[in-house]
Amino acid sequence: MMAHGWRWDPCVSHDGSEAEGFASEYFSQTGRKALLIAGGGFDPRATQIAERLAAAGADVQALFIRENRPNPDSELTRRAERNIEKLQTLLPSNNILAVEVFGADGAVVGGRNITLGVSRHDLSSVTDVIVDISALSVGTAFPLIRLFVERINRGKDPQNLHLFVSHDPNLDAQISSVASDVPGYVHGFKGGLTLDAASRAAKLWLPQLAMGRQQALSRVHDFVSPHDTCPILPFPARDPRLGDLLAEEYLGEFESGWSVDARDVVYADEQDPLHLYRTILRLDDLRKPVFRDAGGSILVLSPLGSKVMSLGALMAALERDLPVAYLESIGYDFDASADLASPAPHIIHVWLEGEVYPQPRPRLKKGHTP
Repeated sequence: MMAHGWRWDPCVSHDGSEAEGFASEYFSQTGRKALLIAGGGFDPRATQIAERLAAAGADVQALFIRENRPNPDSELTRRAERNIEKLQTLLPSNNILAVEVFGADGAVVGGRNITLGVSRHDLSSVTDVIVDISALSVGTAFPLIRLFVERINRGKDPQNLHLFVSHDPNLDAQISSVASDVPGYVHGFKGGLTLDAASRAAKLWLPQLAMGRQQALSRVHDFVSPHDTCPILPFPARDPRLGDLLAEEYLGEFESGWSVDARDVVYADEQDPLHLYRTILRLDDLRKPVFRDAGGSILVLSPLGSKVMSLGALMAALERDLPVAYLESIGYDFDASADLASPAPHIIHVWLEGEVYPQPRPRLKKGHTP
């Protein structure tokens, strides 16, 4: 029952063994013709969804994304090349799309480049598009997914859009990003901040906390210049101490720069993107009547942590046309001792758009007003 009138409440999703079973059974059905779009980078999780689709005997074309950044580490480049070779072996019907993340002037152009590149792909015979965000950055994945959501809502191909992510917090801890200098809004996710009325709105910043990202998040905070901040901590989490460790790491930001106390913290299930999605929409709904006569309210999201939780932020941003402030990574460091991801990664699937949902559905907001 859609008690709130939210687009993805209820939502068809699966995790763990259910997600693996869905991938095997659904995509092997006669008449299913899928396009997998996945990152072809160094991340060991880059091949895991492709492995499951290949094992199921699914009819799958593939488009592998190479995110190019300046002066890449040679070891990470070798790992990426090995992953691309494996991906091409698993799914022989494939193309590679190289995406320059930064322009010659240092501007972030990855989101614009991927939407231009993917929009040229012929989807006339495709029934299902699968976007595997396991090895894609937020700045690339969010505009890509928005492209397909808007296509489907205009009645264009494909009929179905699926999101997959391979969740492995231990591996996340072994990958650290080197942030660029200039924060900004993800391509296509400026939300209501482009409107004149937004200058009077009360801005609530919702940063998703992650280990080792204090400097990046502090830059984003200064860029957003919010009136209030509600940090997002993972709870429950696979590591039950993770929330406490993050709160300890960001204690300086809580007490000084961000003026956060315990009542301002938002908790979200680390393995359930729908939990964060619903939490963000609930906050948005609660603030609207409070600030209606004082210039309105705008929520600004910054998903710099877990890929699973970033899906929840993405869904909320799509539904309410919320701005997503982000600091793109100019490079990565990867612990060389971590050759492989966990032997049993936690797969999560969200059926974002398609035939499974009754019509009409709650509409997506465009031109969000405070």
